[in-house]
Amino acid sequence: MTSVNRHCVTLFRSVFRHCQRHLNNGTYWGTQSWKEFHVATPVAAYDLRKVELTPLEQRKLTFDSHAMVIELESNGFEKRQAEIIVAALVTLATANMDIVYKDMVTGAHQEIALQQIMAHLDSIRKDMVILEKSEFANLRSENAKMKTELDQIRNRLMEESKKVRAEAKLDINLERSRVTDMFTEQEKKLMENSTEFHRKNAVIDHETMETTKKIDLEVASLKTLLESLKLETIRYLAGSVCFVRFRLPSDCLGILPPLEVTVSAVGV
Repeated sequence: MTSVNRHCVTLFRSVFRHCQRHLNNGTYWGTQSWKEFHVATPVAAYDLRKVELTPLEQRKLTFDSHAMVIELESNGFEKRQAEIIVAALVTLATANMDIVYKDMVTGAHQEIALQQIMAHLDSIRKDMVILEKSEFANLRSENAKMKTELDQIRNRLMEESKKVRAEAKLDINLERSRVTDMFTEQEKKLMENSTEFHRKNAVIDHETMETTKKIDLEVASLKTLLESLKLETIRYLAGSVCFVRFRLPSDCLGILPPLEVTVSAVGV
């Protein structure tokens, strides 16, 4: 309350200076002279506030109003003026206290608010208990049902996975066997073709050798025939020369071969 008292004293001093200044000028609140002073209705901001004020007789004043009236009278104010000034100060102090108390709470109000909060907490706790008994039970059952379904789906997936793995393994083994058989068959065919190739190559080589031998024999026989033909031709030419030169003497008759033999040799 010390700060409140200090604030009230400061407010009182400012109001007192304001009133003193207007009284010295011969006016009060700018309406009439102080000689014709009467109680007027002051237009103040705190009179327009929608605040429920407690009657003055039920409020505890923060200063001694009677001592303030006496002090004002001792400073040259009339009794009526002093009472009006003190009443204005009381009104201002009350309005100020209302402004201060507006953001404050009493112990009773705090207790009531605490009881209301506890009541709300009890209500929430009861609602939570009811929810736990009803909704949470449903949630548990739903979760258990979903867990069972998930287990079934997991088991089904495991079975399908094993089945697919077994089928894939079987297909791989079958394909491997087929490829192995194909490779073996191709290798067998390759061996057969290789054997046939070597056999045919040997036959061709043998035939080539036979043909070469025949060709060599024919060439040799042709060479022999050619040599004999050359010899016969030379003998014939020699006989012809002797016949022409010596007109067929008896010496050359033995050189010339018989005509039939020569013709037969040339024909061969």
